[in-house]
Formats: sequence, C-alpha cells, structure tokens
Amino acid sequence: MLYSRPGCHLCDEMRAGLAALRPQLGFALREIEVGWEGELAEKYGRLLPVLELAGREVCHYFLDEERLQAALA
Repeated sequence: MLYSRPGCHLCDEMRAGLAALRPQLGFALREIEVGWEGELAEKYGRLLPVLELAGREVCHYFLDEERLQAALA
C-alpha cells in the first residue's frame, strides 16, 4: 500500500519507481491518498510517501528496492 498526497514530487517518484518494478516483482499496488487532516495525516503526513506491506512500513520518502524485494520474499 502506498500512502501519498497529490502534488508531492517524492510521491510521484516513488509511484514511478514502483511502476517500473511491478512487472519484474509481480506485485499489486493500492494507493491511499492522505489528506491534510485526520488520522492518516497525523500518522503519515510528515513521512510521505510511505510504502507498506502487510501492515509494516517498507520505506518512506524514497523507494528502497532492496527492502521491497526482501518484504516480498
């Protein structure tokens, strides 16, 4: 799951990196938009983008391909 916000250049970069890896690693991606208020904003607002798998944070700010591959293994 990718937590992101519209207009976030780091979110755009992580989304593009994940799209490039998807054919090779074969994963599905669900994206959740984090607003400026509320529970998700409090939890993730300063860390965006955040990539989670099975409820565990894989990486934030930048895509960590090694951690993603390890999490998918």
